Amino acid sequence: MSKSTPADLAVAFRSLERRRREALDAADGAPIDSLLSELNDHITAAATLVGAAGDAAAIASALLARPADKWDNATLDAVRDHATSAGSVLRRVADAAPAPARDGADELR
Repeated sequence: MSKSTPADLAVAFRSLERRRREALDAADGAPIDSLLSELNDHITAAATLVGAAGDAAAIASALLARPADKWDNATLDAVRDHATSAGSVLRRVADAAPAPARDGADELR
């Protein structure tokens, strides 16, 4: 049995675009092109697995369009791995923001 249902995975993929916007805002101009490329690779791979267009919303729709009992566990596991990896990339994007400049006042205490 897969650890995630198609509905669970649809929720994960539906949230990716919002999470991407939030991560980009948090990254605050940091160099993240390679991370965004990695994110897109996971989305493209998941889309291929479910036979959808290459965006997260289309993946979510494809996951919900097919009855749950028509999915095989190996495919769902692979899609779940891409969803998990995409989430990890988004956390790395958000964490890429430069550290705030310190004024040295903390060091005097």
